Amino acid sequence: PGAPSTRNDIRDCSSDPPYLPPTATNSTARLAALRGSMRAQGAHAYIVPSTDAHMSEYISERDARLGWLTGFTGSAGTAVVTQDKAALWTDSRYWTQAERELDCNWELQRTTSIESIGMWILKAVPAGGNVSLDPFLFSIDTWNSYSRALHGSGRTLLPLETNLVDQAWGDQRPLPSSSEIYSLPAEFTGSSWQEKVAGIRQRMEEHVRHPTAVLLSGLEETAWLFNLRGDDIPYNPVFYSYTLLTNTTISLFVEGSRLSVAARESLRSGCPGPLCVELQDYGQVSAHLRRYAQGNVTVWLGTEYTTYGLYGIIPQDKLLEENYSPVMTAKAVKNAHEQEMLRAAHVRDAVAVIQYLLWLEKTVPQGQVDEFSGAQHIDALRWAQEQSRGPSFQSISASG
Repeated sequence: PGAPSTRNDIRDCSSDPPYLPPTATNSTARLAALRGSMRAQGAHAYIVPSTDAHMSEYISERDARLGWLTGFTGSAGTAVVTQDKAALWTDSRYWTQAERELDCNWELQRTTSIESIGMWILKAVPAGGNVSLDPFLFSIDTWNSYSRALHGSGRTLLPLETNLVDQAWGDQRPLPSSSEIYSLPAEFTGSSWQEKVAGIRQRMEEHVRHPTAVLLSGLEETAWLFNLRGDDIPYNPVFYSYTLLTNTTISLFVEGSRLSVAARESLRSGCPGPLCVELQDYGQVSAHLRRYAQGNVTVWLGTEYTTYGLYGIIPQDKLLEENYSPVMTAKAVKNAHEQEMLRAAHVRDAVAVIQYLLWLEKTVPQGQVDEFSGAQHIDALRWAQEQSRGPSFQSISASG
C-alpha cells in the first residue's frame, strides 16, 4: 500500500490504465491457449515449475516453459494458473526482475514455499476440483509436498501425461538440440566406461538388497558413466538421456543419430554381451521401464534426480531408493588422473583471471571499461586457454 511507484522500469498494475515497462511480456494469448487446454482436460488449476525432466540446475530453451508462459526469466519459480487467476512464486533474488518482466495478468507471490502455493490453490480452486501437473517435471519430494498440502481438502492432484504448456506453445517451441554427442578422450577420464560399468555392477552385487538394475535420470550421471559429452544445455557439457543398467544389459535412451561415429563405435564394441550398450529412443524410457518392472526385479535410483513420473512407474516393493544413485556417489570421488586434470584446469583458469585483473588495473582508470565489456573480456581470456569449452556459468560482473 502507499503511493504508486515512481520507477518506470517496473509494472504498476494499480494505475488506470496499468503501466507496463518495455521489458514486460504480454501473456494474454498464451494464458488463453493454456486455459483452453485445461478445460479440455478437466483441470481447474495447472502448476508450471521451472525444472526439466532431469531435475537439472540449468535448463535448455526448449524446457523454459515457465519463461515462455509468464515472461519471467529467473532461474527459479513456480506458476499456477486457474481459469480466472494466475500467480508466480519466486524468491527475493528475483522480485524486482519479476516486476519488470510480468504483465498485469500475474500476481507476484514473494515466497517459494509449497505451503503458500497450496493455500493459494485451496482459495482459488473449489472443493471437488482437479489440480493438474506434468509428473515428469516434479521431483518425488516436491510431488509429495503438493500431495500433503492438498490432502483431505477435496481437491485432487491429477497427473497429466500431456504437458499443457507444450500444447499451448505449439510449433513456436524451440526444437530439441541436434548437435553432436561426442566421446571424451581417454586422456581426460582416467578410466574407461567399461571399468565404470563394472564398478557400478559390483556395488549392485554388494548391496544388501541385491538390486537388479540402476536407473539414471540425472544428465551428468549418463555423461560420466559412458565418458560422453554434449552441449544441449548452456554451460553444461551434457545431453538428454536416461540409462537403465542391469546385471547383464545396458540400455541408453538417447537420440542415437546424434552420436558421433567414434562414440557409437565405443558403445557397440562389446556387442553382443554384458558390455554391449543397446541404444533406445529417448522417448521410450517410460514404456521400457514399465515392461522391466513387471519382472522379478529391484530398481535402484537416486530420488534427488528422478521425477515422480518415472518413480511412479515402479511398484513400491520393487524400488530401492537412496538420495543419490551409486553413479552419482562414484562420480563424486575423483581418481588420481581426474584430480591432476582438475588442478591443471584451475591453473589455466587462474592465468586467465590474473590476465583480467591486470587488464582491469590498466583500463579502468582510463574510463574505458564497464561491467558488460569487462565480462566479455574475461570470457575471451578464458576461451583463449587450452582445452577451453567455455565458462561453467554466465560471468557475473558487477562494480560499485
